[in-house]
Amino acid sequence: MSNAIEIAKRRTFGIISHPDAGKTTLTEKLLLFGGAIQSAGAVKNNKIKKTATSDFMEIEKQRGISVATSVMAFNYNGKQINILDTPGHKDFAEDTFRTLTAVDSVILVIDVASGVESQTERLMEVCRMRNTPVIIFINKLDRDGKEAFDLLDELEDKLKIKVRPLSWPIGMGDRFKGVYNIYKKELNLFSPNKTGISDDVQSISDLNSTEIDEIIGTDEAAELREELEIIEGVYTEFDRETYLSGEVAPVFFGSAVNNFGVQELLNAFCEISPSPRGRETDLKMVEPDDNKFSGFVFKIHANLDPKHRDRIAFLRIVSGKFERNTFYNHVRLGKKLKFPNPTSFMAQDKSVIDEAYPGDVVGLYDSGNFKIGDTLNEGEQFMFKGIPSFSPEIFMELENLDPMKSKQLDKGIRQLMDEGVAQLFIQQPGSRKIIGTVGQLQFEVISYRLEHEYGAKCRFVPRNFHKACWITTDDIAKLEEFKRAKARYLATDKDDNLVFLAETSFLLQTAEQDYPEITFHKTSAFKLEVAK
Repeated sequence: MSNAIEIAKRRTFGIISHPDAGKTTLTEKLLLFGGAIQSAGAVKNNKIKKTATSDFMEIEKQRGISVATSVMAFNYNGKQINILDTPGHKDFAEDTFRTLTAVDSVILVIDVASGVESQTERLMEVCRMRNTPVIIFINKLDRDGKEAFDLLDELEDKLKIKVRPLSWPIGMGDRFKGVYNIYKKELNLFSPNKTGISDDVQSISDLNSTEIDEIIGTDEAAELREELEIIEGVYTEFDRETYLSGEVAPVFFGSAVNNFGVQELLNAFCEISPSPRGRETDLKMVEPDDNKFSGFVFKIHANLDPKHRDRIAFLRIVSGKFERNTFYNHVRLGKKLKFPNPTSFMAQDKSVIDEAYPGDVVGLYDSGNFKIGDTLNEGEQFMFKGIPSFSPEIFMELENLDPMKSKQLDKGIRQLMDEGVAQLFIQQPGSRKIIGTVGQLQFEVISYRLEHEYGAKCRFVPRNFHKACWITTDDIAKLEEFKRAKARYLATDKDDNLVFLAETSFLLQTAEQDYPEITFHKTSAFKLEVAK
């Protein structure tokens, strides 16, 4: 088919890690090697004001963390590379989980000193659930950390996945000499280089060559030969199919801040990573080479450019070809929409495109038509499955600090809720706004964005709720009885669905036992089915 060549070019992946492992720095350096930027800024910290290309929200720059998923595209070695850089902080894990539905593979960044951390394990659980192919990049080799073999054991033990090193470090910290690229049989010598590209690579196919001794030293060369011999004896030969099935994770070593080991990673990624994959719907499996266009919204972001107050829905294209100014079915709403200005992204820089293919992520300017999980297509009326929704763990009531800005506050909070970072529940009497999140830091971000993007000031007051449950039933009489008995615990979400806010697990359990005719949904995922 005509799209086959374009599909084969695409590589769409996410970069995930525990906070501070160097994920955003690695993203920036991949852009550097891809020619998308000319020089790399320093790693973000409080002293250095340069910030990574993929961190564009003001609060990200101040805090030095990524709190929103960034989308970036560039061409490299004949491939169209689409990177989705995700939040590392656990309070924003829900955004990362949703983003993982839109990628075909993942690069997992590990800090050589910290090893596998709790957030890393949670992210890998999501990857394993979907059999997502994973490449592991062990970062910060220019600092002292755990021994390489110990790290490999830890990866297999904690992440429940087999590993296969495709490069190997020569020392670390002050003794770091470089890496040997097992995959390409090349020796890459380390030289600190934070802004440019180093090309100090020497092809050495014979490990017994005295040339290695001359380059890195006799003792280091002997240790390298011994360790590579152990690798070949302990780990099975790399097989691309086991990687693509999510059974084995190739491992690379380097130092992202010094641009070291990044190009080897990128070259291997282009060679072994999967082209766009199909997605499951409520009717069938949709494959990339299906002729008819289809895609799903996995993220919504308001005020990507605060000066223009835009609202953009991020659409992952699954099949067919997306074309500008063409009408497509909005399945949930049952109406046709066309898009005169679809965009591709280079972090905050956008450009209008005329067409896009499976694997691409397109930004659609949105006036309020889209929700996370929505499907656009032509032809059959199906909905893509598997967009995660979250169950809030922390609840706070929103209090308006400036009654003159009530309209701005209401507009702002509803637009931010559409992005999926939190849930909004309205309680009567008084239309009290209860915000539910999975992490405390989200409240700080919401407050900051309300003030700086909408001019509305607020504060959050803790509310003692255990769980928010959406309730549905066919028994109207029982529902009315429940509403009378539990009036003080009821609310509606932003889509006017009825929600039971249980104060304790005991009260929730009691309600489920007393009202078996009512279904208590622990997440809002049921709404996708109801919408159909």
